[in-house]
Amino acid sequence: MTPPSISVVICAYADERWDALVKAVRSVERQEHRAAEIVIAVDHNAALAARVRAELPASIVVENRTSRGLSGARNSGISIAHAEVIAFLDDDAVAEPDWLACLSEGFNDPSVVGVGGSIEPAWSTGRPAWFPEEFDWVVGCTYRGMPRTTAPIRNLIGANMAFRREIFDEIGGFRSGIGRVGTLPVGCEETELCIRIRQRFPEATLLYEPRARIFHEVPSHRSTWGYYLRRCYAEGRSKTMVAQHVGLSDGLASERRYTVRTLPAGVLRGLGDLVRHADPLGTARAAAIVVGLATTTAGFAISQVSDAWTDRPGPGAAPRAFAELEGERLRQIGVAARDGPTVAPIDDR
Repeated sequence: MTPPSISVVICAYADERWDALVKAVRSVERQEHRAAEIVIAVDHNAALAARVRAELPASIVVENRTSRGLSGARNSGISIAHAEVIAFLDDDAVAEPDWLACLSEGFNDPSVVGVGGSIEPAWSTGRPAWFPEEFDWVVGCTYRGMPRTTAPIRNLIGANMAFRREIFDEIGGFRSGIGRVGTLPVGCEETELCIRIRQRFPEATLLYEPRARIFHEVPSHRSTWGYYLRRCYAEGRSKTMVAQHVGLSDGLASERRYTVRTLPAGVLRGLGDLVRHADPLGTARAAAIVVGLATTTAGFAISQVSDAWTDRPGPGAAPRAFAELEGERLRQIGVAARDGPTVAPIDDR
């Protein structure tokens, strides 16, 4: 079977991440399964866009002229990508040479609409001994509790994921207002997209392929307790926004299993390390799990209460105005960029 053509979209926003961006691009250029094109979507930074055009001429540059943030940048990349599959790689990540080859294998099954791979943390100052593997999602990486072998999964992780291009034509792009904006430690835009895919196409499969591996840079400031707590709190708030759009049951299905199975096992493991291996930091890892869960829950609960006192519409109230606005913005980008395919407006049916 002929492997699908793949466009790789890398989103960038900060001048100080230039060296990391170049490493990301070079890792894609060295792929065994060659990318059909590398699209760099620059988020509201004209100077950076100009530098990319000048110093990375083999890449295609598109500037995000919609809402500032990761969702808008990704949608801008989608709007000009022409391959059968669109893969996403973070600008501070490096892909293994067989990354695209491993991702492409999953699409041999016609029921598979998306494939994601493993994300290994590359700690700039070493992994903190207190940092539990169950919370590696805090730094955007694969975490303990995810499958260890190829398996269906609810949602893919944004740093390393790929979708059939046609899926965006059917359901629209990433929803603005959920994902990361600059350094604000929020997320879940890919979670909302994946749940929306499954709600629209219940028979579709999202596949986790751990052999499709990348290494995600973790700078020293993300190795601190302060960042850990901010990210956990922001995750709770992001889950509220996801639940508003896709419903509470679907929005928190995986989180319930993670909370009742993975986290208690992690606490016991940490305490066991103290008893069996005389590792005093086992207690710290167990405590970090408890505190992380409490902080994430607090972010969710406070956001729920806050939203109850605002006029924010629920998941079924007037999404079409948003869809029309987002669709028009993306259509304009597609026409202006390359007269190529565009992303359909978000369908909230």
